[in-house]
Amino acid sequence: MKRGSTIFLQALILLFGVGVFAFLLWEPHLEGRNVNATLFEIYFKDPFLAYIYLAFVPFFVGLTRAFKILGYARRNEISSQRSVRALRLIKYCALTTAIFIVGAEAYLFIFIRGKDDIAGGVMMGVFIIFVSAIIATAAAVFERILQNAVKIKSESELTV
Repeated sequence: MKRGSTIFLQALILLFGVGVFAFLLWEPHLEGRNVNATLFEIYFKDPFLAYIYLAFVPFFVGLTRAFKILGYARRNEISSQRSVRALRLIKYCALTTAIFIVGAEAYLFIFIRGKDDIAGGVMMGVFIIFVSAIIATAAAVFERILQNAVKIKSESELTV
């Protein structure tokens, strides 16, 4: 890959990660129940918010691995075992994020339903689950393709 395009994609990943992080910090202030709450009450007395922050740890790990894969592509090391491992980790991170969000959705349906309007939270969760499933599927496909390329490359090096 060309150096400029990989740097551009790395910058996009960085901006996306900063944007998601900012949204995670900013969104709790918009909830109706936090109108008169202090910062301490918003961030340290809400176990659901702590769970959501924990759920996004694998998301950010996956973003760092995608950043690394683009670095491998820039150095023409994309057909290496490190790239395959990074794709495998991205797949697992996407699946873990989806599982965490399914747990959050279950919490909303079991404990909050009927007490508050949960439609917005449920829709955001469904969207995150859908995107995580797409990312996990794409990472699995690319992992298999890259694994075959690494295997062919190693076999050709042995015969030469």
